[in-house]
Amino acid sequence: MNRVDVLGVGFDPVDLDGAVGSIVALARDPGPHLVVTANVEMVMQARLAPDLREILHRAALVVADGVGVVWGARQLGRSLPGRVPGIDLAGRLCDEALRRGWRVCLVGGAPGVADAAAANLRLRHPGIDVRRALPGYFGPEDDPAVVRAVRDAAPTLLLAGLGSPRQERWLHRHLASLGAPVAIGVGGTLDVWAGRARRAPRIMRTLGLEWCYRLIRQPGRLGRQMAIPRFMAAVWLDRWRPRPR
Repeated sequence: MNRVDVLGVGFDPVDLDGAVGSIVALARDPGPHLVVTANVEMVMQARLAPDLREILHRAALVVADGVGVVWGARQLGRSLPGRVPGIDLAGRLCDEALRRGWRVCLVGGAPGVADAAAANLRLRHPGIDVRRALPGYFGPEDDPAVVRAVRDAAPTLLLAGLGSPRQERWLHRHLASLGAPVAIGVGGTLDVWAGRARRAPRIMRTLGLEWCYRLIRQPGRLGRQMAIPRFMAAVWLDRWRPRPR
């Protein structure tokens, strides 16, 4: 399956159902496989960070986490079937984990967040096998202990909410040692599952305005959201850039 190029980042042309199906297939293989849910902000970060570009290039699956990426692809004359919000993908994969007997490990959030997220997952999916829930506030000196704890849990699916792009860099760096067939960075998903944060109302999600809701609730994100107009300008420049004959 050929990837769709959006400003130098290749996206797999899958919708939510297609992403779930692809990950189910990846989980059957020993792996390890990194799945990235990339939004406009990550695209712009990758333009300035060669290591992040390489991580995205080598990932087993890269999905469009945001309407902006889908818009950008369309403006460039390319096609993505739709956005794949990371939190929706993680939720669907927990459905699959229950159905298929996968072991799940959660890493991320402030102390107590991963534990609360795991407890709520068990309530929502009775019988799901959440092996470990580890906080995400750790430094490089703690990496060996965290990696060992994940490996000892032997998860099929590792969901890491360490914030982007830290989670992608961390997963890529330790992928071979974690022992998980599939590892995914899920951003603030664990905070939502733990009840520490709320998602945008459904109407705003449907309209692709979840970013606006987060900005209203967290004005400190304004600097990060400036990636949106920079992305739009870069797409238009690329669209109208003269091509060699």
